[in-house]
Order: sequence, then C-alpha cells, then structure tokens
Amino acid sequence: MNGKLTGKTALVTGAASGQGAAEASLFAREGARVVLADISDNAGETQAASIRDAGGDAHFRHLDVADETNWSDLIAAVADEFGGLNILVNNAGIPLRGGNVTNTSLADWNRLMSVNLTGAFLGIREAAPLIRDSGGGAIVNTGSIAGLTGHFATAYSASKWGIRGITKSAAMELVDWGIRVNAVHPGLVHTPLVEESVDFVQALADQTPMERGASSEEIASVVLFLSCDDSAYITGHDIAVDGGFTDIGGYWRVLKQVMAQPDQRI
Repeated sequence: MNGKLTGKTALVTGAASGQGAAEASLFAREGARVVLADISDNAGETQAASIRDAGGDAHFRHLDVADETNWSDLIAAVADEFGGLNILVNNAGIPLRGGNVTNTSLADWNRLMSVNLTGAFLGIREAAPLIRDSGGGAIVNTGSIAGLTGHFATAYSASKWGIRGITKSAAMELVDWGIRVNAVHPGLVHTPLVEESVDFVQALADQTPMERGASSEEIASVVLFLSCDDSAYITGHDIAVDGGFTDIGGYWRVLKQVMAQPDQRI
C-alpha cells in the first residue's frame, strides 16, 4: 500500500460487515487510524480485531446512526481519545425491497429514512466541526444507483435520492471549512444485504454491461479515492460504481438484443 491516509483518523459507519468492513480494512492498510462504528457489537469488535491482527490501527465503537445522542457521544469520544477526525464515511444503511408506494407502512418508511438519510445528516452535522478543527478533510456518503434512476422500492429510492441532496448542499456549506463532501453510488454489490436475493442479484447482473456485481473491495477503492488527496479538487460529486448500469445499461441491453439477431441492423 502507498500510505495515502497516513496520519489520518477515519470513522466508518456500518463497518461490522460488507462494504463498511472493506473500507475500514483498506483505510487501515493505507495508514489511517480507523474507528469502526456499528450496532452489531460482536461483529464490529471481531472486524476491528482482524484489522489489528493484520497490523492496522482499528477501534470499534457502538453506534446507532439514527440516534442523535449516540452520534454526539461518539464524536466527543473520538475527539477525546484520538485528538481529531479527518474522514467520515457514512456507509450504514438498510434495504426495503418489495415495498411500493401504495403498500409501504409509515413505520417502515420512517425506519428506512432514519437510518439511510437521517443517519447521514446527523453524521455530517456532528462530525464536520471536529473535521474542521482537525485541519479539514473529507466526507463520503454512500448512496445507490436507486438514487440515480427510477427504482421499484419507493422508500429506499427516496432515501438514496436524499443522499444526493445532502451531499451537494453539505459540499457547498462546508467548503470554507476545508471539507470535501462526495457520494459513491454502488450498483449490485455482493454483500450480506443481497446474498439471499438470488433472483434479484441475477436480474440486476443481467442488466449490467459488465455482467457481474462488484466486490466490497471494489467499492472501497473508490471511497478511498474520495477520501484521500488524490481527489483533492473534487467536491459535491456523485460517482456511480455500477459496472455501467446507470450510464449505458439500457442501450447496452438494446444493443445486445439487436446484435443477437443476424437479420437486424443498428
């Protein structure tokens, strides 16, 4: 590794598994002190220990991203224990597939928004002053291709479109504090969130030009880019990491169908 985050302290939410775990591991390999935050205490502690066993500097802290007091207590503890914060990755999120606009309960809607959208808002609000006081840094929000296109799960899609708005507004408001704010929007990623949705995974892979899902590590590498000085002149930006699904998926499918017929022309 190249030590792109040497001397930096990073906080990653939803870091007990999946994309968050991959991001925390990569950050540690790049020299960062990493605070892994999650509601899954045992898995989070295990992940932090694994990073330490590999020579990294990792610490687990309990966090419910929807809880305002949890956030304020955690940021105060980070300031106290580590002296500052340079990077925040708002990765924590939950899915809600199969619920359309007419049959989603208010309870499900509110729970989804509290984690996926309010959690990112609280993270930015609480962490930004400490990042400013630490000399500036970067915030990366985790959206989804559901926030870039139409999507069949209304509540989930709305929460991820909201991530785009928070990202752009916060980037504008925090630029004078030396804080860059960007968002990464994964497509299909092979994580525990989708491992039981075999039909969904196959259908999405079939519509993706690269014809596969991403690994968590492939998403983590883009989050690293947005967190380090390689992206020092980028803020307020959405990056789709989706194998081409958003930008060329529709026409790619048309192209394949047309080319599959020998008597057709393009």
